[in-house]
Amino acid sequence: MVARLPSLNGLRAFESAARHMSFTLAAQELNVTQTAISHQIRRLEDELGVPLFLRLKDGLALTADGHAYLPGIRSAFHELRYSTEQLLVSRNNSVLTISTLVSVASKWLLPRLPSFQQAFPEIEVRVSASTDLVDFRKGGIDAAIRYGRGDWKGLRADFLMSDEIFPVCSPALLGGTKALNTPADLAHHTMLQVSGMTGGDWSVWLSAAGQPAQLAQGPRLTFDLAMMAVQAAVDGQGVCIGRSTYVDDDLRAGRLVAPFALRLKDDLGFYLVTPHETADSKKIVALRTWLLAQQQNSERFV
Repeated sequence: MVARLPSLNGLRAFESAARHMSFTLAAQELNVTQTAISHQIRRLEDELGVPLFLRLKDGLALTADGHAYLPGIRSAFHELRYSTEQLLVSRNNSVLTISTLVSVASKWLLPRLPSFQQAFPEIEVRVSASTDLVDFRKGGIDAAIRYGRGDWKGLRADFLMSDEIFPVCSPALLGGTKALNTPADLAHHTMLQVSGMTGGDWSVWLSAAGQPAQLAQGPRLTFDLAMMAVQAAVDGQGVCIGRSTYVDDDLRAGRLVAPFALRLKDDLGFYLVTPHETADSKKIVALRTWLLAQQQNSERFV
């Protein structure tokens, strides 16, 4: 004989109250009154014929039956949530929302998106440019292109490419009265740099070039975004400590030049970051395949 399933509302109330060990918090989560939670759990206990909670003066505790019942109920609700999420993902498979840094979006991703749209015309791409780390649990974002070591806990990270660090400037600057024949000539120019994680790039590069540390303390302009520093270099405002991600297109177009041969390989890199649960969905596989192809068809990921 198959046992009749008890009330779904009662099971939801039990799972939430057991997770919070509080009828009050369960009521807030399920948007009902505390009295409603108490009644639903009491009805569930009556249906099952066993008590699930001990109502103590200083709070709640699970009975032995409650402890035994909880893992299966919790697993069942997890499966229900996951199945619902998967259904919604499959129904909305034509929309792909990518989160990335503002400068990556403007200097690399946006100029190349027509190529992706040609290859996958059925996928509608949405780009969310932000410096904040993505919380995939809140939904709305399918994948992120992020900079780091690829060790984001609980997420799949596919390595794309690392950066090279080197100075760049406008070709007009080379033809000026202040020569740029050696790194020591940088003392006569305004240095352009980006704050944050890459704020030490000038010091690192100058040290590798055998220049004194104080050279990095000369006239400078600092920007919050790499795209702004690069544009200032294009406009001839100084010499920017560039990263290949942000400058290679301008180098190819002749808007920038690299006056020195020394390029430093960065230890960090760019990764495609996705939740494990959706990493193999059709639209994310399409994005991953396209990004890796872009990297293979270029000397650098830019």
